Amino acid sequence: MELEIRNATLGYPGRPVLRNVNLKLHAGRTTCLIGPNGAGKTTLFRSMLGILPLLQGEILLEGKNIRAWPRRRFAQAVACVPQAHSLPFAFTALEVVLFGRSAHLPFFASPGKKDRQIAEACMERLRIGALRDRIFARLSGGEQQLVMVARALAQQPVFLMMDEPSSHLDFGNQVKLIRQVNALKDDSLGILMATHSPDHAFMCGAEVAVVHRGAVRPQGDCNRVITEAVLKEVYGVEVKICSVEESSPDRVRKICLPTGF
Repeated sequence: MELEIRNATLGYPGRPVLRNVNLKLHAGRTTCLIGPNGAGKTTLFRSMLGILPLLQGEILLEGKNIRAWPRRRFAQAVACVPQAHSLPFAFTALEVVLFGRSAHLPFFASPGKKDRQIAEACMERLRIGALRDRIFARLSGGEQQLVMVARALAQQPVFLMMDEPSSHLDFGNQVKLIRQVNALKDDSLGILMATHSPDHAFMCGAEVAVVHRGAVRPQGDCNRVITEAVLKEVYGVEVKICSVEESSPDRVRKICLPTGF
């Protein structure tokens, strides 16, 4: 299955943010969006979810314009982990994860035993089962973020869109999240992830698209797209890209090392 945005202009009436956007997501692959704050990454997410109407172009799911997809069917195929989240009521973490089952339930139906089992399995997968009965609003920012990832997984989508999912996570939980992203990719889930860390793209072995100056550059393998020159242009800092050996000499991964300290 493919989710594609084609020849699109994104933004608001009279105020385009991104022009001539072409991006294609495949099941079983991870694509990372990198770019500075305010470049338009969240605008791209909102557009691909059908929340923000396109100014021009089209978005296709399985070759069919998403406007022709019933919203429930689209929600069964595409899930999102937003950048910010707040809930006005005292829901438990498990209840929040169960919201992800809504796309699979008849109107006005309540989650059943199977839905609860799926929600609990998603929490266990992220190792947050111990949070199930705690009030969501009282969790730390990082815990809330992991609960929202579990909610999206409970939707059982084909594509998962993650808008800076590691922004509230400490270093250890960032590593755990990236490991989960890699496991989900191996389970044939297509992932679009915005990140402030180019290292995340290397850790995921992802395709990368750079959002900068009103455009989304053509996506490609992280080892080709992320260069020292690109990082200096996009973020305005000097960076050295180094290669490090992991568990064995045949496993080499790149890392970004800021210089000039």
